[in-house]
Amino acid sequence: MRAPRSILLGLTLLLAGHAGAATLVYGSGGDPVSLESGNINDTNSAIVQNQIYDTLTKVRPGTTTLTPGLASSWTANADRSVWTFNLRRNVRFHDGTPFNADAVIFNVNRWWNPASSAGEQKTWESWKLVFGPSRGPDSVLKSVGKNGDYTVVFTLARSLANFPDMIGANFFGIASPTAVRKAGAAYGTPAGGAVGTGPYVLTTWQSGVQVSLRANAAYWGGRPRTDALVIRSIKDPSARLNELRTGNVDFACDLNPDSLPAIRADKALTAVLRPSFNVGFLSLNTRQEALKNVKVRQAIRLALNRRAVVDAFWGELGTADNSFLPPALGWANSRKVGAVTSDPAAAKKLLADAGYPNGLTLDLWYMPVSRPYFPTPKPIAEAFAADLQAVGIKVTLRTEDWATYLADRNKAPGFDMYMIGWTGQFGAPANFYDAFYGPGGVSDSNYGNAQVQDLLVRAASAKTRGQQASLYGQVHDLTDAAAVRIPVVHSRPLCATRATLSGWVPNPANSEQFWTVTK
Repeated sequence: MRAPRSILLGLTLLLAGHAGAATLVYGSGGDPVSLESGNINDTNSAIVQNQIYDTLTKVRPGTTTLTPGLASSWTANADRSVWTFNLRRNVRFHDGTPFNADAVIFNVNRWWNPASSAGEQKTWESWKLVFGPSRGPDSVLKSVGKNGDYTVVFTLARSLANFPDMIGANFFGIASPTAVRKAGAAYGTPAGGAVGTGPYVLTTWQSGVQVSLRANAAYWGGRPRTDALVIRSIKDPSARLNELRTGNVDFACDLNPDSLPAIRADKALTAVLRPSFNVGFLSLNTRQEALKNVKVRQAIRLALNRRAVVDAFWGELGTADNSFLPPALGWANSRKVGAVTSDPAAAKKLLADAGYPNGLTLDLWYMPVSRPYFPTPKPIAEAFAADLQAVGIKVTLRTEDWATYLADRNKAPGFDMYMIGWTGQFGAPANFYDAFYGPGGVSDSNYGNAQVQDLLVRAASAKTRGQQASLYGQVHDLTDAAAVRIPVVHSRPLCATRATLSGWVPNPANSEQFWTVTK
């Protein structure tokens, strides 16, 4: 007989309290969508996967600077179209399977080649977001092979200067081929489990409650500082903060920005600000009849008082601008794109010119969970709706389960307008633009601009920052004029820890592992 979830959670927290430093508890903003690497696009999943898996490359704590991961070194040919990765030796997966070149090739083929997982009905969205189309004539990857048991060679269709950063994105943890074959289509689910080489080993996943892990005593990076890790699903940011105050949670992120003064005043807590490396935006669907008209899209942008919304909901922790790129990548912005403005009168005129003098009705979808870029989605959506109502656009607010939300936005006819965002996985403009304007990132908006996509390919192959800046500046001009993705905020996500916790350095990309943390 299975115990009720409430009893299981109570027992876990009781054990965590008695274990002292032995059990670390993290308060997450929601359940993982999947624990299958290469098949996610959300931070809640990535946070857990970071603990189970390792990637070929990593970043230095608190930065986007690349360091070795499962690959100890890497080199490229002269035009950076062939990349060779030398792998660590004497590393094993949690199930005892040896880590080697065959394991890397197995994983890459699953992500890149749909035929390798035929019948499993997997979308492999991570690959599409970072690298574009799957295996075929338009794929950036031509082949992946090996030169001995511990050397992997990636041959590309064109030069990619940032390939080591891209393949090291925290979506691409290396999974045990043995475990994947054993679980089949169930791999990455609560029933199928997940097996990597990372610092923690998955023990149980109670959907909607928590993911429980134990330390990997044989971890190649060093033994974790805690014997166990519990990642609790707590959707409401106020509830996460309350659990932190009571000591039931040791650390948490994506808290309400207006909680910052209270956290700073609480001697039992320490406020931690994650470096800003994200964008929260409103995405418009050009399949919708009215939104096919660029004047309607531009009217929506002018109707939104984005600066006031950011001031109200983020305060000192948010910045409003017209760039899809976070401030750290501002060198790639166009100087022609102006500052954020709100002009309801101009918005009404654009609507009239577009043939909607009496306004129109649209759905606005908001996520059901707090995100680094939208910590309080519903109140923010209500503020957007009020701004749009003022110019004659009647809005119906809608939401649904997070996993369903992420899937449905990409299924025709899709959402009219929806709130979404992105936290960069590596320190290049390509990670933001390609994910939402490249061939693999337009199924939700139906906006596939050939000129933009050509510029993105050229920018990714550019040899100097000056060349990249010129090309990305043109992308900025074109995407700003199109008004398909309307930037709202670049935030500094608010995190907090118990004052006794140490060893945690948040990365801009939410890619940190917790094995160095003590309490």
